[in-house]
Formats: sequence, structure tokens, C-alpha cells
Amino acid sequence: MSAQENPALTLLLAQARGGDAAAGEAVLAAVYGPLKQLARARLRGGGREAFQTTELVHDAWLKLAGNQVLAPNDRRHLMGLAATAMRQILIDHMRQRQTEKHGGQWQRMTLTDCLASDDAAEIEVLRLDELLRSLRLLDPRAARMVELRYFGGYDENEIADLLEVSVRTVRRDWRRTRAWLKTELEQ
Repeated sequence: MSAQENPALTLLLAQARGGDAAAGEAVLAAVYGPLKQLARARLRGGGREAFQTTELVHDAWLKLAGNQVLAPNDRRHLMGLAATAMRQILIDHMRQRQTEKHGGQWQRMTLTDCLASDDAAEIEVLRLDELLRSLRLLDPRAARMVELRYFGGYDENEIADLLEVSVRTVRRDWRRTRAWLKTELEQ
């Protein structure tokens, strides 16, 4: 999936921001395939039991477009917002499942507790979400990089393009951020 800009899509996004509903529908049609790829990548990391790819794409689109005017400036911005929306949808779903499973109360567990693999994956994702909130305060770009890599399934080149930094910067930041996450997860 290339993050190269498509001038026609950028024009459609501008028209959608201006309130043109048909342009909003055309945007969805133009990015539907890449959104499904993004959803598939995210669901491979957890959430398969809760969502099908199409359902996650549609929920993310509703979250992005909803009853509001479509706000992304270009394809890169749209795909970044979609990754964030998918992450939020899956996190909200996992939190709801945890609440239902534990009688409406949060139960603290470590990642090494004896859990079914799906339960362990849920807790890891929820813990990662907590860490992302902390990281966002320390280094917003690093938090965005984790979000794009883990939740969006983007590779280093795509992340560099989305964040408008060099691949070398992404690699350096990823090493530092990964070390920070590992330290935090081990606590």
C-alpha cells in the first residue's frame, strides 16, 4: 500500500470537507481496498473474534465521517485517521468485554497469568493502550509511530511517509520507543 498522493482523491476530500455527500461516498469507494487491508492487518494482531474486516472498516468510516463533515486533508491523513479509529474501536470493544467478563469491575492481571491466548491478547492490547497514552505525553510522534505500526500494520517506509520524517528517523525512534515499551511492560 503506497501512501503516494492521488490528486483526484485530494480534490474529493476537499469537496467532502465542503459538505458534498457524493464526494464523501466517492472517497470511501476510492480507499475501500486500502482500508480493508488496514483492517485485516489490525485484526491479525487481535480482535478477530469480535469483528470481521468489513465491519471494522464500516465502523471506522462511520467514526471518521459519521454525521460530521469529512476532515482529512489527503490520503495519508485519511489512512492515519483510519488507523486511529480502528484502534479506538477495538480498544473500546476489548474494554467492554473485560467489563462484562468481570462483573462490571476491572480486574488487574499480569501478562503472564494463566489465561487463554485471546484473553492474554486483550490484556496486552489494553496495556499497550495505557502505555500509548503515557507515551503521547512524553513523545507524541513516538506514540503515533507505535499506533501506526502496531494498530495500523504500516512498515517503516509507510510510517516515514505518514509522519513526514526519514526512514532513518523512524528506525532510530522505533528502537528507542521499543526499549521504553519493553521496560514499561516488564514493570
